[in-house]
Amino acid sequence: MNMEHGLLWLPLLVIFFWLAWNGKNEYQKLEIYRQWAEDFDQTKYDIYSIIGVKQKQITWGEPTPSFPQNLPSFSLEDVTDIRLLVNGYPVDINTLPKKGNPTIEFSFIDSKAPIQIPFTEIDLAAKWLTFLENIRK
Repeated sequence: MNMEHGLLWLPLLVIFFWLAWNGKNEYQKLEIYRQWAEDFDQTKYDIYSIIGVKQKQITWGEPTPSFPQNLPSFSLEDVTDIRLLVNGYPVDINTLPKKGNPTIEFSFIDSKAPIQIPFTEIDLAAKWLTFLENIRK
């Protein structure tokens, strides 16, 4: 009977340690992000991307457990169009879908490839789109 109890508790113990390890990693990512974000006027962090805005300069990348370095950056002055895409298709900001995979797409003056920054929530992406368009003006 004791061996059966041990075998039943072993998977729970493994799951507990796995959750604790993942929680520690996420906490480290958030602490590093907090330090990184101090240099910007406005920032965003989620599991898909980090964004920092300083005046009209945008720096973005993926969250990592180490301090973000050499992240891509561009100026909103070089952007010709900003669009909200959900599942790869442009959407009207006034009639947002309830679910899907949102990204903000930036098109540039010199016609280089557009940059797409992923978001976890459609509403958050829409708010950032409005915020960035207001800065760009």
